Amino acid sequence: MQEHEKGLLWLLCVGALIGLGKLLSSNEAITTRLIFGRAILGAGTSTIAGVALMQFPALPMPALVGIGAGLGIVGAQYLEAWLKRRADKISA
Repeated sequence: MQEHEKGLLWLLCVGALIGLGKLLSSNEAITTRLIFGRAILGAGTSTIAGVALMQFPALPMPALVGIGAGLGIVGAQYLEAWLKRRADKISA
């Protein structure tokens, strides 16, 4: 496995774990759908950190994972709120 593939895999795993951690710390009822949704959302938003490699190609892996974790938390929170607002508008 090449270095960029390892980085992507790390970002996906970190993002999925962030999504699951947020689910476990919330008061929402835990369902299979919610588990997969939060894991996918966290993994997707954390992989955006790969864009940082375009600007800084020599970025060390811990820094990349840190950026991914930050984006996974903030990005997932933002996207979830945006999707809820869109769903409310559509259903109204």
